[in-house]
Amino acid sequence: MLAAALGLLIGLLLALTGAGGGILAVPLLIFALDWDVAHAGPVALFAVGASAAVGTYLGLRAGIVRYRAAFLIAGSGALFTPLGVWLAHRLPAAPLALGFAAVLLHVALRLFRQASAQLRGEATDAPDATACRLDQGTGRFRWTARCARTLMSTGALTGLMSGLLGVGGGFVIVPALRRSTDLPMNAIVASSLMAIALISGAAVFSSALAGHLQWQVALPFAGGAIAGMLGGRALAARLAGPRLQQGFAVVSALVALGLITRTLLDRS
Repeated sequence: MLAAALGLLIGLLLALTGAGGGILAVPLLIFALDWDVAHAGPVALFAVGASAAVGTYLGLRAGIVRYRAAFLIAGSGALFTPLGVWLAHRLPAAPLALGFAAVLLHVALRLFRQASAQLRGEATDAPDATACRLDQGTGRFRWTARCARTLMSTGALTGLMSGLLGVGGGFVIVPALRRSTDLPMNAIVASSLMAIALISGAAVFSSALAGHLQWQVALPFAGGAIAGMLGGRALAARLAGPRLQQGFAVVSALVALGLITRTLLDRS
């Protein structure tokens, strides 16, 4: 029941805040079940990947997923997820937890700045969409070597982070697509969800193959996340916005600080 409730919360966050909301799955499992990052990561990825797959289906049905770009990102990411999983179970638990907290703080700060700029009516970033441009006639990317390199490097970093820290990678993919493409935001999120689902699947497969996945927790956690994702879509249209993003950023920063404190106290 606890795992299902935690998964429900993660699914709601994914629906309300976008593809990066699942980054809180790992710290929730750490605090609730007294796990470390290496054990919480595969379970978190299983749930995030499952709910991202649901979001992918909805995006494909709406025709807004750029599936070729998602496959390229995921294919590159899948090459690096086994390395991340291997490292996660060989690095000391404390440095791994502190590294996760540092990533979470970085994401929180960036989200808060972007939401604040949006509230002030300023541009949230300075996109350079010269790498991957849409053909206005077909609605598809004009594929170039630079575009392929950009998407593959994004996938490689996402795959490594997914295997190492148990994160879906939306906080990597979404900003990268915003900077390097001229896709509308709904297509960016939908394409990111497809890449996350595929990369998470590769990481979960690697973890399960190595015997690191706790199925008795992963299944109810994933079930709750899917329910939260579907239920949260009805709320997203009314609640989503810069104020919610700011609130999510503050919560993420507090969770990161709590994780740092817990790790340092455990070491003392």
